[in-house]
Amino acid sequence: MLDQDYDEGLNQSMKRLVIGILAHVDAGKTTLSEGMLYLSGAIRKLGRVDKRDAYLDTHQLEKQRGITIFSKQAVLNVADTEITLLDTPGHVDFSAEMERTLHVLDYAILVISGADGVQGHTQTLWYLLERYQVPTFIFVNKMDQPDTDRDQLLEQLKQQLAEGCNDFSQEKTDQFYEQLAVSDEKLLEEYLESGKLSDALIKEAIATRKIFPCYFGSALKLEGVEQFLQGIADYSKTPAYPLEFGASIFKISRDEQGNRLTHLKITGGSLKVKDTLSNGTWEEKVNQIRIYSGDKFEQVNEVTAGSVCAITGLTQTKPGEGLGIDPGSGTPVLEPVLSYGILLPDGQDPKAVLPKLHLIEEEIPELHIVWDEQLQEIQVQIMGEVQIEILQSLVAERFGIQIEFGTSKILYKETIENTVEGVGHYEPHGHYAEIHLLLEPGHPGSGLQFDSKCSEDQLAKNWQNLVLTHLAEKTHKGVLTGSPITDMKISLVAGRAHNVHTEGGDFREATYRAVRQGLKEARSVLLEPYYKFQLKLPEQMVGRAMTDIDQMHGSCLVTESANGFAVLEGQAPVATMRNYHQEVVAYTKGQGRLFCYVAGYQPCHNADEVIASIGYDSESDIDEPTGSIFYAQGAGFYVSWDRVKQYMHLASYLPTKDGVSEDVVVRRPKDSDVDFEKMEFDFYDQAVNANKGKKTTWRKPKKEWTRPKENPLLPRKIEIKDNYLLVDGYNIIHAWPELQQLADDNMDLARSKLLDALCNYQAIRKCRVMVVFDAYRVPGHQEEISDYRNIQVVFTKEAQTADEFIERFAHEHRKKYHITVATSDSLQQIIIRSAGSALLSATDLWHELEQVKSYAKQINQSQQSLTRNYIGDTVDRDIIQQIESLKNETEDKQ
Repeated sequence: MLDQDYDEGLNQSMKRLVIGILAHVDAGKTTLSEGMLYLSGAIRKLGRVDKRDAYLDTHQLEKQRGITIFSKQAVLNVADTEITLLDTPGHVDFSAEMERTLHVLDYAILVISGADGVQGHTQTLWYLLERYQVPTFIFVNKMDQPDTDRDQLLEQLKQQLAEGCNDFSQEKTDQFYEQLAVSDEKLLEEYLESGKLSDALIKEAIATRKIFPCYFGSALKLEGVEQFLQGIADYSKTPAYPLEFGASIFKISRDEQGNRLTHLKITGGSLKVKDTLSNGTWEEKVNQIRIYSGDKFEQVNEVTAGSVCAITGLTQTKPGEGLGIDPGSGTPVLEPVLSYGILLPDGQDPKAVLPKLHLIEEEIPELHIVWDEQLQEIQVQIMGEVQIEILQSLVAERFGIQIEFGTSKILYKETIENTVEGVGHYEPHGHYAEIHLLLEPGHPGSGLQFDSKCSEDQLAKNWQNLVLTHLAEKTHKGVLTGSPITDMKISLVAGRAHNVHTEGGDFREATYRAVRQGLKEARSVLLEPYYKFQLKLPEQMVGRAMTDIDQMHGSCLVTESANGFAVLEGQAPVATMRNYHQEVVAYTKGQGRLFCYVAGYQPCHNADEVIASIGYDSESDIDEPTGSIFYAQGAGFYVSWDRVKQYMHLASYLPTKDGVSEDVVVRRPKDSDVDFEKMEFDFYDQAVNANKGKKTTWRKPKKEWTRPKENPLLPRKIEIKDNYLLVDGYNIIHAWPELQQLADDNMDLARSKLLDALCNYQAIRKCRVMVVFDAYRVPGHQEEISDYRNIQVVFTKEAQTADEFIERFAHEHRKKYHITVATSDSLQQIIIRSAGSALLSATDLWHELEQVKSYAKQINQSQQSLTRNYIGDTVDRDIIQQIESLKNETEDKQ
């Protein structure tokens, strides 16, 4: 290792390029890399894959399997050009690793097997190169094998890749200039004027992907490799970089000592040791800068724009992230399509193993490691079966844990086929936010796009940005199977905040609910992943193969037929085709070859069956509510998704059924109409303000409320549910000092005192009250529910805690009652809040009971002051009549 500046001793006129090498598996990519390094003098001995000594296949797993699994880099010099060569995996299961490197490439080398031509995965690579606009040189390898035809292969490249594929082996000839001239108008103009083309113009055409230089040879025999290297040096140019610092992260790894390495390309300015880097949420210092070549590295003090390096000291970086002025690479195109449950050995705690698996996920992000709370298991999302074996090996090697895998599952997605307006409203006591979103179908493969069409006069820019952040921060579930949504554009079209009572979290709630409400209204479509495939097999077995593909709900065409073999190309669902390669090997007796690669998502071929088997209920998903919360008459109330638009305070963005957009559906009362300071007790207030100790009063709700005449802006009719108070008995007893002290001596007495207080509370509030006590440690105890005067008392059954009973009761009765739970258990508060119920802490409940006691006392005193005793109330009626007679006689005499 050298301690020096990276540019020291480097010729200032030298070009610096970052070039990635890509190929379909077994096309000879690693062999070509070895040849380039050897001929440039970077290595002294040619390595070979079959001898397990290839320079860039440094990991033991790569040597054992003979495939590239992790991207590597090497530095070589050709003429006046310094090339950082990034070797990427060729196997389709590790395509995501390859895709991440595309963001940092100046040029790419695409290796194609002359014996096989353009294969299935080759077309995927070409699509990605086009998507990321990477200029590409093509090397057609294995031209030493029999039956390889240069002209036929070149024609295939033009037809299946691009017309700009041109043979550069006969450069600077009239035929060479002529074939290049037809690729671009500028080239044609210069050729017609001068009869030749300048190198500068050819370089520009290559850099803008109008021309793709093609070279032919044999990497194993070093034929054509030197000419290929010289062609890259002659026809490439160094990109221009800004002076301001920027960097693009494409990989995370660890060295032999366990140091975390962040691999990045400097895309602007320079970077020095001890510089501080930040992405806005974290800030860390650079400890070392390393320039790797194979498994060796140089340690330098500074790197400049165009350099690829690995740095230590950063612990929170992620692949695809940008630093400085670099925006990052965004969401990758290639995603996992299979999911497996990880089976751990006996005695292994899943919660302890999960962080270890996340360390591997950092290095191989396409291995999505997730925790399934419902199944209480670790799941891994992958692209193919080979990744399973690699993950097993890595976990055993690093952590000494032998893991197994359950049955694979398909990762479905959902989208919509019509445009809808989704609305969300969140208005507990003292909170307010309303959001209107436009959900539009997108093109297949477009993913999720977010935009704002809302006027800043209606909703301030900072609130709009917050809504867009909330849209992008989570994976939104569909309503058919709970799978992630994709291929749609979601635009903010309207929104409202309150000057005093709106908080950031209010817009999060409103945004999530608006997405869900829109999905419930839309016509949702279940999507499943599809393979594109290329099947080469004997001609006499084509009929069998086409029948199989048809039964798999796929489609195919015969694209080639020669020398007794045929090639079928087509597509089929991953669910039906994932194990087909085993059948191909069996019925062709090893003569057939099947290449599959993920080609995106399409409508599911058996959607009804899949939806029924998953059994997802969108309205019972307590973490993803579809309705909204409104406020009226001192209480919040829940409105289901199918009625929510009747209560919205903003006009609908889309036309109504009559074809005319109404100015106002329902508007929120003005601040002068509603006094926020005097709003009374509201269960939903407790859901967001639990344990704040606010003193509130609870007014008995009416079963039905009709719009008052003096306020025509409220809904005509609002259905108010009965209120239900659930009390965690022992939690409250131990939270109140008075009862706690009493319980230490006599728990029965403490229970009775709590129940008496709640009976008085119920008598005033007229709500339903249920007090739940744990009896889970009592052997054989059955669930016991009894009446205690005007309230209910529950003793749970064996092995059931009060928390479990309350959570189940709240979930089962949430549509029938407005449920409030009194507890100070922080974990239970989180669960209850997510279930849509309101909360009272032990302190809040004590204040409620004290207010009820005070209120009862005031009523009693007022009644006593108004009650008077009259003598007539106690004198016999006959005596009263005699007195009246005497009174009348006296008046007559007078």
